[in-house]
Amino acid sequence: MAFGLKRAELLQWKESVQKGEIAFLTHFWLDDRFPGSHCVTKVGCSDVEKLACWGKEYGLKREWIHFDQRFPHYDLMGEIQLKVLRKQRLENHILRFKLNK
Repeated sequence: MAFGLKRAELLQWKESVQKGEIAFLTHFWLDDRFPGSHCVTKVGCSDVEKLACWGKEYGLKREWIHFDQRFPHYDLMGEIQLKVLRKQRLENHILRFKLNK
């Protein structure tokens, strides 16, 4: 279940993804399969080759890309999520979603 997200943020992410940009969207998320995580960062790009190359820089595998709808993306949680957000200088995501422990 996703929450803590403004419609405008989602629409901006979708637009950026469809333009072939690497786009970041973090939101609160609860899933019984991941009891230690309270949010997820979706990193998307419609150019799957570009997304896979970006992911490789962080040790992410191409087969981890989700291909649902028109928005290919990685789902990041935990330590890799924090590492990526820091490296991408997205401190606002870290603060807003209380990822700094």
